[in-house]
Amino acid sequence: MNGKAIAIAGPTASGKSALALERAEALARDGQRAIIVNTDSMQVYPVLRVLTARPGKEDLARADHALYGHAPLDEPYSVARWARDVVTLLPEWEREGIVPIFTGGTGLYFRALETGLSPVPTIDPAIREKVRAELSADGPHALHTRLAKLDSDGAAALRPSDGQRIARALEVVESTGRPLAEHQQGDASPLLDGWALERWIVEPSRAVLHDKIERRCGQMLKEGALTEVEELLHLNPPPQATVWKAIGVPQLAAHLRGEVSIGEACQKMIAATRQYAKRQSTWFRGQMGPDWQRV
Repeated sequence: MNGKAIAIAGPTASGKSALALERAEALARDGQRAIIVNTDSMQVYPVLRVLTARPGKEDLARADHALYGHAPLDEPYSVARWARDVVTLLPEWEREGIVPIFTGGTGLYFRALETGLSPVPTIDPAIREKVRAELSADGPHALHTRLAKLDSDGAAALRPSDGQRIARALEVVESTGRPLAEHQQGDASPLLDGWALERWIVEPSRAVLHDKIERRCGQMLKEGALTEVEELLHLNPPPQATVWKAIGVPQLAAHLRGEVSIGEACQKMIAATRQYAKRQSTWFRGQMGPDWQRV
């Protein structure tokens, strides 16, 4: 046995970060060191601390954290890149007896912890070219609709605006006849192979979650979300950079361009966040089995 680890998954605004902090402090009282590890694809970027709900100063003072705000804005950050970052840190945590608490809302990251990453399937170049051309011509929502017919679970795990990941999933299923998730369940070693893993999913009721999401938008504006988007626009990463897809960026950018009022932008943020939380919850219910305790 290598060591002990904890995984806390859940939809956005569910309270999983608060639970992770509670667990880290409880471990500290028992004389064990813990570190909270980002398991969310948007919290890796440095600019959008408020908008992606990254830990603030008080949270950072309560427990050690890793893999937050460290990825370059102009580079795509994939589950494979995250897995490499985790593998680099695991030997130190094992050697020091540190309990990593993996916390976030990106289901594929948690899958990598449990099952590892399989070799990337070979894609027919003609299909790749066709799908990418369709993405440019028709937009991500049209491709998402097509993907849902071929790979409903895969489509449910992706935002309809996430063009790059949608295109990737569509390329795989059209080239191989099998969803990307099936390839990812092939022969691969779990990142936490040999570790004792405690698994939790935070599942508040839909009414509670919707209320928290609505209140969160106003709180983010008070804490400087608009300034963060202004800074991102000033830095101007490439159009294909994943950071542009963070919920709140398109909506607040539209306000800064004078296209919508701040109230309208906030309502659009709330709607997009609720839709994303619904997709996350659907994915967790369908993909995470009885080993995961619901709370």
